[in-house]
Amino acid sequence: MMERNMFSFQRLWTFTGPGFLMSIAYLDPGNIESDLQSGVIANYRLLWLLLLATLMGLFLQRLAARLGVVSGRHLAEVCYDEYPTPARIILWLMVEVAIIGSDMQEVIGTAIAINLLSVGYVPLWAGVLITILDTFTFLFLDKYGLRKLEFFFGLLITIMAVTFAYEYIVVKPDQLSLLRGLFVPSCPGCGWPELEQAVGILGAVVMPHNFYLHSALVKSRDIDRNNPFLVREANMYYFIESTIALFVSLMINIFVVSVFGAGFYGKNVKQVIENCTREGKIPVRFTNAASSFDPNSVDLYTGGIFLGCEFGLACLFIWAIGLLAAGQSSTMTGTYSGQFAMEGFLNLKWKRWQRVLITRSIAILPTILTTVFRGIEDLTGMNDFLNVLMSVQLPFAVIPLLTFTSSRSIMAEFKNSITNYPFLMFTKSPVSIVANLISVSVVLINLFLGSVVIKARLPHHWAVYLGMGLLFACYLGFVFYLIWFGFIHVWRSRRTPIAVVTLNMDRSLSVIDVGATNVTINGDDGNRSTSEETLHKTMVLS
Repeated sequence: MMERNMFSFQRLWTFTGPGFLMSIAYLDPGNIESDLQSGVIANYRLLWLLLLATLMGLFLQRLAARLGVVSGRHLAEVCYDEYPTPARIILWLMVEVAIIGSDMQEVIGTAIAINLLSVGYVPLWAGVLITILDTFTFLFLDKYGLRKLEFFFGLLITIMAVTFAYEYIVVKPDQLSLLRGLFVPSCPGCGWPELEQAVGILGAVVMPHNFYLHSALVKSRDIDRNNPFLVREANMYYFIESTIALFVSLMINIFVVSVFGAGFYGKNVKQVIENCTREGKIPVRFTNAASSFDPNSVDLYTGGIFLGCEFGLACLFIWAIGLLAAGQSSTMTGTYSGQFAMEGFLNLKWKRWQRVLITRSIAILPTILTTVFRGIEDLTGMNDFLNVLMSVQLPFAVIPLLTFTSSRSIMAEFKNSITNYPFLMFTKSPVSIVANLISVSVVLINLFLGSVVIKARLPHHWAVYLGMGLLFACYLGFVFYLIWFGFIHVWRSRRTPIAVVTLNMDRSLSVIDVGATNVTINGDDGNRSTSEETLHKTMVLS
């Protein structure tokens, strides 16, 4: 087993699954709507930010996977063991808020897709109720094992890739402008709307509950954690798989941005609807519904209608199929995230159907009320608010993740260090610096998003400002507490004795107790002192 140090596609296939399940959070209806609006508002000019956000996500997802592989515990379980009870409960509540917000987006996306596919005959409220049934269908599939469920979600991702790629081919975006927008970090001629959308992209791509999910999913593979070679191998293959999965998700997101950037940037939405109605390109049910929307914005529903108007009815239905796959694939990952969070933070085990019933009921209630009493335009507009809601939860996942992956007592040699990220050797403490920069960026983005929402959506009244000020103070206070706790925890972990696994020249494994006064090596010949002639080499594990 120790001789296995060459890359193997067979071994990669063994570890394939968790990364693709994790990548579904980068393809949920909230992200699809963010992509759509990015194309309509800024054309291709914000694609580089989408690439940057995905790379940030990959960096953090790697940390989450390493935590699960090395410690044998997922992030919620580590939080349960390390944080005091009040902080742990608050963290759990924040994760639950993010999961319920994500679940609402999945319900909205699925309901809109069903409405489009049925040519409007299935009302949105009925589509919302149908999402209860599909969740229990996935729970039925789950009984056949996680591996088969991974294959099923792989199929859904493939459907998304094919459908959105078809739209991309039909619309024919300008390839040179697309590449310039993807790799040149600039936004010429951008104003306040583009700035808001840029921040929204960064907030929508990285999901807080995804770190809890990924750190738990990697535990599904049987790894001998007493063998550092196998741990190192698992880390490598999980990173490769995550890179491939997020590359696929990035391509799908680029397809959506490009389609709407090429097809609808700079166009008058109202005029498109009027031309479509006059020419009778799509059923009148769609154009009648779209005429009640804000003429200056595009969302998941009107996006499909515009595709049908401009490029044919087939594009509308293919868009709906891709949207349905996005909503369905996100459903089960939210279920898993909620279960892992509850079991980890509270040490409480529920049957999965009970967990699904409660979470989905909480998500469905406000959604169906909005559908019945307000209408489809307000339902689709909820996605923007939900993106902000989940974005403000990010520090409550990122800070614990950075704390524990930097902890010597939890990660030992696998803690964040220059040896684990050799491509960042130009910095003194590369992972810590990069991770801290990401954390600061996340908090600042959240504050900006919060100010935008307050300005645009909430009443301008002193009581509202007072209430938001108190919430903001509590928010910042808890963030600073997590940062302070992280510094203390990491500092103390450096003083904690650990066992260093070494490789002897005769290729036998040894363990050195660094904390002991008399360091001993436990090899094949029994206990020997380090003064003996057996040579050994300390392995740099990554």
